[in-house]
Amino acid sequence: MNGPVVHEPLSPAALWRMALPHTTAAVPVARALVRTALSELDHAADRDTAELLTAELVANAVEHTAGDAPIELVVELLPTGCQVEVHDTDPAPPHDLTWPTDPKPDLWQEGGRGLLLIRTLSASCGHRPTGSGKAVWFTLPAVPSQRRPL
Repeated sequence: MNGPVVHEPLSPAALWRMALPHTTAAVPVARALVRTALSELDHAADRDTAELLTAELVANAVEHTAGDAPIELVVELLPTGCQVEVHDTDPAPPHDLTWPTDPKPDLWQEGGRGLLLIRTLSASCGHRPTGSGKAVWFTLPAVPSQRRPL
């Protein structure tokens, strides 16, 4: 006869929050924060994908919001994966984040692929209003350590 199955409690979420300058210099800083956060846990989301999608969110916030108010980056690590949010002061939702009107970006244009990458590579994505603007987010599932690239 087998005894009851005992599950160890899930570890609590770890949270990183950082104000970033409203300049393109924020992109490498955001990538570094995500890389550092994900390297601190043994069972985390894919770092390369998390860095790429974070860079896209931060670059979009810098490019598409007016003013010089800081952008806030929030990285939350959960036992099931991670969620990354970028907060900015513009309350307008991001264009075509969850429901694209044109599924094929113009191959001759320099931009226009960031939201496509976020929609395609994340487990989920979206936006929500905040008291000072909006937060745009994506989630990635945890990847078992034996499947993560070296």
